[in-house]
Amino acid sequence: MTRSRLSRLATAALIPAAALTLNAAAWAQSPPATPPAASTPATPPAPAPATPAPAATAPATPAPAAPETPAPVAPATPPAAAQAPAAPAAPQVQVADPFGEEITLSPKQMVTFVGKANWDSAFDTLMDAFKQITTVLDKQGVKSSGNPMIVYTTTDDTGFTFLAEIPVDQEVKNLPKAMKMGLSPDGKALKFVHRGSYDNMDNTYEAITNHLDDKKLEAKDTFIEEYMTDPLKTAEDKLVINVYVPLK
Repeated sequence: MTRSRLSRLATAALIPAAALTLNAAAWAQSPPATPPAASTPATPPAPAPATPAPAATAPATPAPAAPETPAPVAPATPPAAAQAPAAPAAPQVQVADPFGEEITLSPKQMVTFVGKANWDSAFDTLMDAFKQITTVLDKQGVKSSGNPMIVYTTTDDTGFTFLAEIPVDQEVKNLPKAMKMGLSPDGKALKFVHRGSYDNMDNTYEAITNHLDDKKLEAKDTFIEEYMTDPLKTAEDKLVINVYVPLK
């Protein structure tokens, strides 16, 4: 029940019953005026809703800025690879020495020692001849201008005669009796190379003889050896000797 209905029931209980009888006819003839409704306290008017303040104009949504193009990032430098081991050096290939190469010898100014030797002590005799020439040059302050040479002038079964020669750029005076100034052989010749000790020269000369026979070449009776390594300082088994065979 609401509060207004409870008020109306309480007011009706206070009216005398007689008054209700006397007025019954009248009520029958016309219904009693509807008693004024108990005054219901006026409901205070609801306050007018406050007019909301005009909403602040929303700031214009800025147009989305174009995305910045990121600067290209340099790729990270990869860590240096471990240094690969150096490739082993290719083995050096020994180029075959010339054998029977045709050349032309040019004459050179020489200090010459005239000597004779037997085959048993041939190398020692030749080296002694070089030493004697070197001693004379050193005393006069003259330097060699090339490789020492041996020229075989005659040979037989017991030994040979020879010229030991050392090239110089100037004339050397006051030479001992066994020495003189001269020129080395010149002209066309065949070039051969010997490597190793002087004792093995026989094998080289045998190969030279076979080469001349095969080619049907006629050589002079002179053989020339040019010592490409210093024979006074080089181990005998390390000698390199060019052999020249002049042709007729």
